[in-house]
Amino acid sequence: MVLVVASAGAVACEPPRTDSARASGSAAPGAADTAAPKGGGQPARYAPQVVAHARAAGIDPQLLMAILHNESYKPHDSALERAWQKLKPDSAFGIANMHKAAFDEAKQGRDFADRDWQDLPDDPDLAIEAAAWHLHDLAAQLPANRAGALTGNELLALGYNTGAGNMLAFARGVKPGSQASAYLDRLHDNWAESGREVRS
Repeated sequence: MVLVVASAGAVACEPPRTDSARASGSAAPGAADTAAPKGGGQPARYAPQVVAHARAAGIDPQLLMAILHNESYKPHDSALERAWQKLKPDSAFGIANMHKAAFDEAKQGRDFADRDWQDLPDDPDLAIEAAAWHLHDLAAQLPANRAGALTGNELLALGYNTGAGNMLAFARGVKPGSQASAYLDRLHDNWAESGREVRS
């Protein structure tokens, strides 16, 4: 199925297959890093915000929720995040693990344009809204004709994790490396649960 942007602003995406500036990760198309362990967060409690912000941004709420599950591998505690950021200035902030460059791009022209990346650890709603609009912006870059077997949602998840440039390479048929593939595996693992959460 082809990713379609409807006139009402919604993006209709197919679910991912079950066969196996960036926001969160660093995987290049051939990266061979290992994935972070799964677990550590409770994204389900943010289901109302996920649904609201995904609809406003015209993206699939199930995709946004699955990405939050993917990004819940570390404890999202504002004090810990700020302490870690002092040691690693390019670290990601908030429950959606967003890097500063991705946040600054996503907020342009949006109702949170006056907010700062430093607000993300203390404001889960802002983190979800920024992630939704970042996915919207990635969806706008996807070509209508793509090579390879990756679905629109899989490409958007990879774009969120590895950046738009890598997403476009994957859309041209470049095979994801091990880190990107592991991110997709976690997305598939989280997909059914995420669907139940956004529909409840």
